Amino acid sequence: MAALPSADWQWENAVAGAAAGLATVTFSHPLDVVRTRFQVYDGRISNVPAYRNTPHALYAISRSEGFRGLYAGFYPAVLGSTISWGLYFFFYSKAKQRYLRNREELSPGLHLASAAEAGALVCFCTNPLWLVKTRLQLQTPNQIRPYTGFHDALRTIIKEEGWRALYKGLMPGLFMVTHGAIQFTAYEEFRKFLVSSKAQENENTLATAADLLDSVDYATLGASSKLAAILTTYPFQVVRSRLQQRPSTTGVPRYIDSWHVVKETARSG
Repeated sequence: MAALPSADWQWENAVAGAAAGLATVTFSHPLDVVRTRFQVYDGRISNVPAYRNTPHALYAISRSEGFRGLYAGFYPAVLGSTISWGLYFFFYSKAKQRYLRNREELSPGLHLASAAEAGALVCFCTNPLWLVKTRLQLQTPNQIRPYTGFHDALRTIIKEEGWRALYKGLMPGLFMVTHGAIQFTAYEEFRKFLVSSKAQENENTLATAADLLDSVDYATLGASSKLAAILTTYPFQVVRSRLQQRPSTTGVPRYIDSWHVVKETARSG
């Protein structure tokens, strides 16, 4: 029977994942701010300015809000990403360890089950951080009663909206856990198609993927499967961002639930 992963190995993976999350957020955060603002802008009444495209948004934010605008919500983003990556690797290795009992190795289905389980647990643990991040990213200079920072946002949300508000957007967040499964499935299907095509071209139907595919092919497979996963799960990101907006000054939320977001978005185009 295969040896079970040690506790040290699990923690090493958790630390490595946390470090990767920190590096990723640091370099990509301004684009994340722009993405969040595009996701909630619906052409109707909105506290978020209208931007023509990504370069215009980056320029407009930096001009009117400065460096702080481009890095709005950076602290909860770093905290959330670091915790997410660390917890994901930890929960994933724990799930695999549990499924490995009385088995020689894990099947693709059990790998996906482990990933889904880890993703769902991480989503539940970190949703309050993503909520605060979204609200800080949507703040503009003309915001009424703005949050002064992460801790003030957290206190204000709990005081004005209650603990349940911290889990707005949880449902679409859970659906986004399928991102990894979609990417994995797309990668395998694209790889099979590419191997089959190259085998026919070379008239060698017995050749393996290692014989037929080069580094460019594998890079293309990775990029295309990632794109397929992004396109499939992006609508859930839009729904989550719109649900996590701050309510109006009267305390009325813009959207009631995920279905309300879908209906209103479809109606307004």
